[in-house]
Amino acid sequence: MSIQHQQMQLNYWSAAYLAQATLKAWTQPSPSKSDSSAAGSTRRFIMTSSIGALIGLAGYSPYSPAKAAMRSLADNLSSEVLLFNGSRRSKDTSVRAAAPPADIAIHLVMPGTITSPGFENENRVKHAVTKLLEKGDQHQTEDEVAAAAVSGLEKGGFIVTTNLAGHALRVNMLGGSARNNIVIDTVFSWVVSIVWLFVGADMNRTVYNYGKQHGTGDVDESK
Repeated sequence: MSIQHQQMQLNYWSAAYLAQATLKAWTQPSPSKSDSSAAGSTRRFIMTSSIGALIGLAGYSPYSPAKAAMRSLADNLSSEVLLFNGSRRSKDTSVRAAAPPADIAIHLVMPGTITSPGFENENRVKHAVTKLLEKGDQHQTEDEVAAAAVSGLEKGGFIVTTNLAGHALRVNMLGGSARNNIVIDTVFSWVVSIVWLFVGADMNRTVYNYGKQHGTGDVDESK
């Protein structure tokens, strides 16, 4: 349980504290402008979660819930900042005078596996069944993830994923989250929902059969 608390502190609470402090400052009215409707460009608050928040995998119970909590935080904040964005366009000058000097947008970047020293350390303690589930995972370097994230953010995406697997998981788990593109995300989600009937069943079967063959022990299947 100490690891569970550590992961929430590192992943969720660090983002929540930073969001609270930043948005508290950003939502203050501009002291030099009584009419904020035309002032400033959009201020963007960007959090980095993980596609682990979009899928349940054996071995990720300490990590994924904290990343999923970040997604929920982003969903709520993206709704709440609209209150301030709307106030900037009020016909009431007193309302505009109390509005922030720029629009605010919330974004959530959700990369997949990033090749790094941290990933190498992670694999030293990762259970063999988790490695089996990740066997076909698409790895990206830090630079590749950064380039894909910037590209998605420049297009105005709310939830920004960095590879095809991430895109598929995103549209399959959108729920009430904002769509980056209503038509593409909707059609893609229809396709993925059918594909996932087979992929999800295969992943569950992999874990089940591992336990049937090896028990709960950690057998290195890569050897």
